[in-house]
Amino acid sequence: MITEEEKKYKKWIVTLSIVIPVVVAILFGVKLKDLGVEVKPLSFLPPIYATINGLTAVVLFAAVAAIKKGKVKLHETLVKVCMACSLAFLVMYVAYHMTSDSTPYGGTGSIRYVYYFILITHILLSVIIIPFVLFTFVRGIAGAYERHKKLARITYPMWMYVAVTGVIVYLMISPYYVH
Repeated sequence: MITEEEKKYKKWIVTLSIVIPVVVAILFGVKLKDLGVEVKPLSFLPPIYATINGLTAVVLFAAVAAIKKGKVKLHETLVKVCMACSLAFLVMYVAYHMTSDSTPYGGTGSIRYVYYFILITHILLSVIIIPFVLFTFVRGIAGAYERHKKLARITYPMWMYVAVTGVIVYLMISPYYVH
């Protein structure tokens, strides 16, 4: 049974799940220098936002460990930290791409296919995960714990995949960055 709190947030979750990827896609294509804005490339950001992805994975793992030990408040706090990390990643990622040219992957042979498989699945799941994270979170704070747990079994591995593959993508492309 859907709680009143869940109903209250449903429109926001659906809206954010559409607006965030659309805005990111639009901003990804905007280069501030093309708009006449003089800004230095934020080339220092990729290792920072890759680290944030790694931190998200570690904290997400800790959040699951906390709930398995019955530490509900710690679990909630850690999930909020993961959400904040994901938001920080997104802001830095967009800022980097608005100020810097995209870096082409320079690997050759079969590793190139591996890179693009990881990159494409990472990007697709990073969009798909938005409503999963938000609905899972709302179910938790609304006290719909059984439904929260059921959805979290799907959300957790997807979110973990996005966080870990974000680091892998960075490690694979970092030798090709021009600073």
